[in-house]
Amino acid sequence: MGRELASKYNPSSIEDKWYSYWMDQGYFHSEPDEREPYTIVIPPPNVTGVLHMGHMLNNTIQDVLVRKARMEGKNACWVPGTDHASIATEAKVVAKLKAEGISKFDLSRKEFLDHAWDWTHKHGGIILEQLKKLGASCDWERTAFTMDEDRSKQVIFSFIDLYKKGYIYRGVRMVNWDPSAKTAVSDEEVIRKEVQAALYFVKYSVKDSDETLTIATTRPETILGDTAICIHPKDPRYTHLHGKKAIIPFSNREVPIILDEYVDIEFGTGCLKVTPAHDLNDYELGIKHNLETIDVLNDDGTMNEFGLEFKGQSREEARKNVIITLKGMGKMEKIENLIHNVGFSERSDAVIEPRLSMQWFLKMDELSKPALDNVMNDEVQFHPSKFKNSYRHWMENVRDWCISRQLWWGHQIPVFFYGSGINDFVVGESADLVLAEAKERSGNPNLTVKDLKQDDDVLDTWFSSWLWPISVFNGLIDPDNKDISYYYPTNDLVTAPEIMFFWVARMIISGYEYRGQKPFKNVYYTGIVRDKQGRKMSKSLGNSPDPIDLIKEHGADGVRVGMLLSSPAGNDLLYDISLIEQGRNFANKIWNAFRLVDMWEVDESLKANDSQLLAEKWFENRFNSALLEINRLYDEFRISDALMATYKLVWDDFCSWYLELIKPEYQQPISAQAKERSIYFFEQVLRVLHPFMPFISEEIWQLIKERSAEEALIVSSWPKGGSVDEVLLQQFDISKEVISNIRKIRKDRNIAFKDKIELKIRKGADNDTRFDPSIIQLCNISSIEYSDEAVENAFSFVVKNNEYFIPFSENIDVDEEIAKIKEELKYTIGFLTSVNKKLENKRFVESAPAKVVEMEYSKKEDAESKIRILEEKLSNLSQ
Repeated sequence: MGRELASKYNPSSIEDKWYSYWMDQGYFHSEPDEREPYTIVIPPPNVTGVLHMGHMLNNTIQDVLVRKARMEGKNACWVPGTDHASIATEAKVVAKLKAEGISKFDLSRKEFLDHAWDWTHKHGGIILEQLKKLGASCDWERTAFTMDEDRSKQVIFSFIDLYKKGYIYRGVRMVNWDPSAKTAVSDEEVIRKEVQAALYFVKYSVKDSDETLTIATTRPETILGDTAICIHPKDPRYTHLHGKKAIIPFSNREVPIILDEYVDIEFGTGCLKVTPAHDLNDYELGIKHNLETIDVLNDDGTMNEFGLEFKGQSREEARKNVIITLKGMGKMEKIENLIHNVGFSERSDAVIEPRLSMQWFLKMDELSKPALDNVMNDEVQFHPSKFKNSYRHWMENVRDWCISRQLWWGHQIPVFFYGSGINDFVVGESADLVLAEAKERSGNPNLTVKDLKQDDDVLDTWFSSWLWPISVFNGLIDPDNKDISYYYPTNDLVTAPEIMFFWVARMIISGYEYRGQKPFKNVYYTGIVRDKQGRKMSKSLGNSPDPIDLIKEHGADGVRVGMLLSSPAGNDLLYDISLIEQGRNFANKIWNAFRLVDMWEVDESLKANDSQLLAEKWFENRFNSALLEINRLYDEFRISDALMATYKLVWDDFCSWYLELIKPEYQQPISAQAKERSIYFFEQVLRVLHPFMPFISEEIWQLIKERSAEEALIVSSWPKGGSVDEVLLQQFDISKEVISNIRKIRKDRNIAFKDKIELKIRKGADNDTRFDPSIIQLCNISSIEYSDEAVENAFSFVVKNNEYFIPFSENIDVDEEIAKIKEELKYTIGFLTSVNKKLENKRFVESAPAKVVEMEYSKKEDAESKIRILEEKLSNLSQ
């Protein structure tokens, strides 16, 4: 073609060029039309987040699926967006204000929200720009934000709708309280960790007696909130205490000694302190026995006025001082070391405090039934399916969802109070719209909008993202609009198993509640990206590279391939920089293959030789065979395996075999047919490569010839494939083994490639001569001769039932050759022994698939044949 291509692929100069081109041409944008839709909604990252390795893996997989669907002629729509992340974002804004000497509580709600929006506008969306560097082909015109106007309207609509249906209620319940963020968090946002702690054995006096009861606790600072001592009614040690009272240390408050079979007689002392305000099980006991509830903690985790002399102290500080005081009072019997599970806030890492609080809840029992049934019956399919078990366990034990959060950043709960009573409220979009109802309910016709006070709390972030597959298409406000009617249900969701309950389950619930159908057909669960030591990658551990730096150094295609090379669905990825380097090297291999083909000069007078014609026929069949496998792996959501099959097709079959067979001799021309077919095959290879490596594939595609915008690779068609001649492929596999053996002999014996050698073949049952021209070309063979006899004084090897000989030159060491044959014979006998053991195993023969057993018998036959040939060779050489 008379052009000079760079000797090395330079991704930095290529990637921005093609991404801009794709954007300018509008390839990523989708509108409803007559084509089959293919839809993915992005798991919205935190609006102020930055790209990490987990995002890289997740979004690479999504882009692979979207690009393939686009090439299959589907109307591909990948909706991007971000999540407002109430707790995380508010914490960042509070920290920023604190650094400026401003307290959140010195500001009005509006002033704080102005700061929060400023922060969001300044830092928000960075991650989406970073995804563009990865090559993400999202429909950026559809970018959504969980707190933008359209999404917010739908979140508020959902709350009002579910309240009217009787699913949402308000009440005092025991919740997980984050004293750092000063908000309730859901069960799924609590991380359980094993910690080293202590078990304190505290003595309580029995009223009107010199007797004491010893009670073991890990939380001595909550003693001041005790409202009962509980014993088992059948515990013989404490029968005499039935109906008695105990005295609480510090306050000398009298509390009843209650009886309940909840107490384990065998555990500890058999006596339990009951603190209904600070333990879920104690709370249930308190309800059952009508006990008083005393909360000794403020919302920031410090002791309140019920903490007496410990008021104002943190939980940790109060615990130390309570222990010192109890020891001084003679009330501390002993202290034992203990390892136990403690709940920590996922967002702030503060120790979670069980706390009674007035919150809003969503009833889950009835709502969750369709979501459970339709995953278990595979209407919604999980990949891998093993996650169905944990999904079922959670859904069968689902608890009401605490949907309120004590924050300002988020969707303010659409509830308006007109009085101080627990039920003095109305629900609606705005104070104006609910005023009439408030007047009617209160019986006060003089109420004004100013008399109505909106609930200060906001909705849990997940209460907006559970609507995501519907809300991105405005499907709650306008349930029959063309977008929701066309794109919903979506096709595939790619996400992490750790948010299966936070997000996946709840989206399925909302899908059946609001659309009467599933929100997506498939859920692909990625693994966690870990370092070589198995630790989850995180900034705090310093073990996570910056993805953008990786892209700058190795190219987006190299990073995409590296991330997927060892990332089977549902299994963790052990990240190693060598994987990224392997991806980069793959890109260079493809580039060099194109440079080779591009530089071939055509001689119109030439015709393709036998080796080239065979190579064309073989690769066409090999490509069709590989395409069948790749398509099957995609269908099974084995994306990493699909990449590996593509990798082998390109590196091994196309570059290492086909191009070697087809290329002309050094500085010699090639026939027009051979070059045209090579270009055609290269284009086919680029098509299957494109979802994994979009940039280099598009670059080479456009270099092959000038293309119009409609002919770009990104919108070209996925290969259709054709029939497969399995016999031809098997025969070439035999020829490859022959070629590899000859090359090994050349290498081991230092026989230069420029020196022609003879090849003599003793024919066996599997003899096929059609690939002899390929063997002659790739091994520089002067002649191939067939006979029924063995050849003496020759290097030899066996492939299937054929024996191959390369006659010795004059200076060959026969003893060394005998030693090599003996070593090969020993290995083959060992191999045959292992195969025989398998076949002698009755259980294996009866339970293994027939094809597997048949393969073992074939191995046995080949090994026996090889042993006979090797023994004969040894006999001939030893004479």
